[in-house]
Amino acid sequence: MQKKLQVEAIEHGSVIDHIPVQQGVKIIRFFNLTQTNEKITIGLNLATHTGQKKDLIKVENTFISDKQANQLALFAPHATINQIKDFKVVNKFQVQLPDSFIDVLACPNSNCISHHEPVDTRFYVKKKSTLKLKCHYCEKTFDHLFFSELD
Repeated sequence: MQKKLQVEAIEHGSVIDHIPVQQGVKIIRFFNLTQTNEKITIGLNLATHTGQKKDLIKVENTFISDKQANQLALFAPHATINQIKDFKVVNKFQVQLPDSFIDVLACPNSNCISHHEPVDTRFYVKKKSTLKLKCHYCEKTFDHLFFSELD
């Protein structure tokens, strides 16, 4: 049986693979990928070799930084980043959830001081398996779903 590409190959850039279904569009918004002049290809609800579904994002002429890869873990903790040069994968790595996030997310607690003072938000990862984050300032712990809906 011949393999068929579901999403067009790119010559240079990054491929974010193994994104959970319905997270691809959130990642596009979170990283403002619609604000670039580079070609963005997004595949939603693509079939995997195991018969499950996934999302996929390809960004031409752009390489995902380590910091961005770590931020991706909020949406896709098992995502893989492929760096492409001349249509070949030259580097492949899995996102790693950092121990903390600084100035990446807004605290869902509207009474948190981070909404009223000029401070960088800071969250600590309290639980990796189901991703729970604790705010440095109000000390409240939140499920990752609170954050995945933020723009």
